[in-house]
Amino acid sequence: MYIYLSNKSIFHWRNLILIPLLSGIVVACSHCSSTTKKPLPARKDSTVNLPTPGTLSEAEKVQLNAACERWFDSLLGRTNFNGAVLVAKSGNIVFEKFRGNGRVGTNDPITSNTQFHIASVSKTITAMAILKLWQEGKLNIDDELSKYFPSFNYPGVTIRTLLNHRSGLPNYVYFMEDLGWDKHVYIKNQDVLDWLINHKAELKNIGAPGKHFTYCNTNYALLALLAEKITNTPFPVFIQQEFFKPLGMTHSFIFTKEDSARINPSYDWRGQLIPLNYLDLVYGDKNVFSTPEDLLLWDRALRSNLFFSKETLEQAYTPYSNEKKGIRNYGLGWRMNIYPNGKKLIYHNGWWHRSEEHTSELQSPD
Repeated sequence: MYIYLSNKSIFHWRNLILIPLLSGIVVACSHCSSTTKKPLPARKDSTVNLPTPGTLSEAEKVQLNAACERWFDSLLGRTNFNGAVLVAKSGNIVFEKFRGNGRVGTNDPITSNTQFHIASVSKTITAMAILKLWQEGKLNIDDELSKYFPSFNYPGVTIRTLLNHRSGLPNYVYFMEDLGWDKHVYIKNQDVLDWLINHKAELKNIGAPGKHFTYCNTNYALLALLAEKITNTPFPVFIQQEFFKPLGMTHSFIFTKEDSARINPSYDWRGQLIPLNYLDLVYGDKNVFSTPEDLLLWDRALRSNLFFSKETLEQAYTPYSNEKKGIRNYGLGWRMNIYPNGKKLIYHNGWWHRSEEHTSELQSPD
């Protein structure tokens, strides 16, 4: 696999972020029961010791490093790439390169500690947080959202349909502005919920829940609110306590306004600063900042079975959008390619106006 992060738009083609996970996993069914399993207890320890990475010979490391150097030189070497690249196999880093500055026009070199906005790859963390709560018996993913938010007047919208983008809800990124939101005021997650409730009659493009896949940031803004409701903890704090701190992801956090001074700004492909705007404080759908090395820890954690049971991972990696033929599909918070030979590539991509990132993985059983 490789992880690519940049705070500057480089390419005009669809060059977005992928965070890969388990290859070739076996999923028992596409409608696994969420009510018949025995809940697992919550993890009580504050740190997790991940399994030791797999063994690689020195010869293989040298070979992989050389291949990655050639790849980097051919794809990014002659561009204005400003970011970080990490390549790992079996949990071992075989190639890592940083180029450019965190702030354009300064001597602020990007290093292994430089934090990048990972855009919609944040959805993988939100989804696994919700599935962790389900694993612990704190919610049922087939519950309607109205069970937890009684004023939410959209029958049939369940937690599962939020996770797999089949809720039929419109995207707050567009409808808040269309309905007259003051763009001088930052939108919060609660505002998204309130406008869905109070402006339903004015909303366009509300679809029937479960009918088809429509990728929508609203779903994950609501899931973050749900996690806050269940845990009685602000979502950025909950994720820090549940994932980032135990895994030693010391350079990862969910952005809030208080973090404005500590983050590197983002730039467009011309090197022009992209300032924060009214959409930038909604989290769950985006707003995780991280590093390639921290994301490798996240990847290793998902492979380890220390955080999630086999059944939980099967839920996440089951394809739910089967109405169209082709290899592309979506699970619960994860994109996937399902190949004719039975291999499955699990990943997520992402783009936000403040960043552009890309990762990929060769199909392999490790």
